[in-house]
Amino acid sequence: MTYAKQPFHNLDEYIGLPRVAGLALSPDGTKLVTTLSTLSSDQTKYTSALWQLDPQGKTPARRLTFGENGESQPNFSADGDLLFLAKRGTGEDAKPEAWRLPSAGGEARSILTHPAGIESVTTFPRNPQRVLVCAPGMPRATDLEHEAKILQERKTKKITAILHTGYPVRYWDADLGPQTPHFYTAALDPAANAESATLKDLTPSSGVQQTDTAFTAADNGEFLITEWLVPEGRGSLATGLMRLDLHSGAQEMLLQPDETYEYTVGKISPDSSKLIYARWTRSTPQCAGAMTLWLMELSSGETHQIAVGWDRWTNDITWFPNGHSVLLTADEHGHGPIFHLSLDSDKITRLTADGAYTNVLISPDSRTAYALRSSYEYPTEPVSIELTHLAELESGQYAALTGLLSPAEQPALPGTLTEVSTTAEDGSTIRAWLALPRDASPSNKAPLLLWIHGGPLGSWNAWSWRWSPWLAVAQGYAVLLPDPALSTGYGQDFIQRGWGRWGEEPYTDLLVITDAAEARADIDQSRTAAMGGSFGGYMANWIAGHTDRFKAIVTHASLWALDGFDKSTDASFYWTREMSPEMIQANSPHHHVAQIVTPMLVIHGDKDYRVPISEGLKLWYQLLADSGLPQAPDGTTDHRFLYFPDENHWIFSPQHAKIWYQVVFEFLSQHVLGNEPGELPEVLG
Repeated sequence: MTYAKQPFHNLDEYIGLPRVAGLALSPDGTKLVTTLSTLSSDQTKYTSALWQLDPQGKTPARRLTFGENGESQPNFSADGDLLFLAKRGTGEDAKPEAWRLPSAGGEARSILTHPAGIESVTTFPRNPQRVLVCAPGMPRATDLEHEAKILQERKTKKITAILHTGYPVRYWDADLGPQTPHFYTAALDPAANAESATLKDLTPSSGVQQTDTAFTAADNGEFLITEWLVPEGRGSLATGLMRLDLHSGAQEMLLQPDETYEYTVGKISPDSSKLIYARWTRSTPQCAGAMTLWLMELSSGETHQIAVGWDRWTNDITWFPNGHSVLLTADEHGHGPIFHLSLDSDKITRLTADGAYTNVLISPDSRTAYALRSSYEYPTEPVSIELTHLAELESGQYAALTGLLSPAEQPALPGTLTEVSTTAEDGSTIRAWLALPRDASPSNKAPLLLWIHGGPLGSWNAWSWRWSPWLAVAQGYAVLLPDPALSTGYGQDFIQRGWGRWGEEPYTDLLVITDAAEARADIDQSRTAAMGGSFGGYMANWIAGHTDRFKAIVTHASLWALDGFDKSTDASFYWTREMSPEMIQANSPHHHVAQIVTPMLVIHGDKDYRVPISEGLKLWYQLLADSGLPQAPDGTTDHRFLYFPDENHWIFSPQHAKIWYQVVFEFLSQHVLGNEPGELPEVLG
């Protein structure tokens, strides 16, 4: 493994680091393809290209595509050709098209287009003549020509209005409508071109039922199974599973949600006869949702539970070719390992030790798995996992793992990573990652930053480009990354102990793990700060109103007044299941604004639909007007508000991300380190 020089002391170098994502394996198992995103020459965006990896880990990665607008979503056809999405041309008229790179050699060419752009293309391992396409469609369009006409008229007349008849109306950072998700099928004719290819619309009357839903397609190309949002009235939706025939478009509801259960799709078996899916106990103000895995015989509809007694939430499922076992990924004590589940014995074996794994693939001979792995010690990297000795693994043993030659070097870190753990008052073990400067010692104590994860159902276990602790470590801080109550990877009881009690166990867990970190000889407990985003921002706000132990608090995209958030967020029906009037009254940070005496940096994007900008605006006003550290009569204040008119729940623009860190570190420098005000970026005005 090779390492680049440390980029964490320079934000320009940091945002310029290349980023690996996605993985595809050819049918014969000889080609592995990933995408690499690199910063544009003007440093305003990232552009991705496809790279081929050597599955044996011997040959360096080789770049396959060189389009100006980039390529993404690699996917092999049954005959070994590489399909991907790419835009050609410039301006708003350039839409993603499906392209094909022949395995026998030659230039890539466009094979499928859609007036609104193609969102994904799925191939069928047992049916090389067809593909499945996802693209947005207008409800009144009779065909793609009509679709293009409507889109052009809206553009020409500058019409953006959307008439809604149901809920939701927006999701995360996207306005929903007037187009809705559609499934199409198309013939995959090597001789055809994009102009002559025909897309058959299988879901012409679809509505919100497919908003941001996952699906799995049968390898034989005959059908797919998709999550299906079922309206329940009063603005509520529940998730069931729908089978869609890929010839006729006929729909069959396989699993109808009810007052007790909802369902999320897993994967169809290689022989197209079985389905693994997740059944969720619906959450209530008193009880968190709970996941169990089930297997359905598709011919009869008979189901039975699998992985019985396994107290983890599955993230992804990959079938072995013989259909007798699967690989699963799930959060586990600050990691995201790969697990093997035998469907014959229902035995689960953990295969990997460190890191969090995604994009798991299995070779045709079942001897090797390929995946992307990351942790807080390294960004995403491709690896292979030996599967030939699974039956011989004993407790505490793991499968042999090999790092593949990646197109991106791993950056050298400016510090070290360790773990901290302690015991909560109720006896629960609370653990955290702690990133430390290399020179931290009893004679050179490091100031401490408590970073709180969002979700709240999540875990600090994988590399994050947006919340990189190493940038703070390069500034001399130690960074604590804890998993308090509500975090995943510690069992259902650990989630339940914080459910509906956001200001109780999640808060006290954060304090006790901070106590444990501050007790270290290399930590300066007199110089600490707290920060978080989304639910982590909620916790930062709650902390601000309940303790003055921190010198500064940074709150990003945060929940402030729960009685406003629960009805204005993008999926209110979900949040109101937990947020009863009693829960809101007991846990809303805005009730404690008068107790806030700590300088706060508020950060929010105007296009944030998950935590609407109204939360940030109300927090900002109340800090100035009603807090224990209000704005002075001369208009000065210790608080700051960093506002992004064009960003959403995340900060995607590379230059905005750079400004985010510059403002955060300057704020911390003044209030944690006690430095005089420094210079902020000139571009802020």
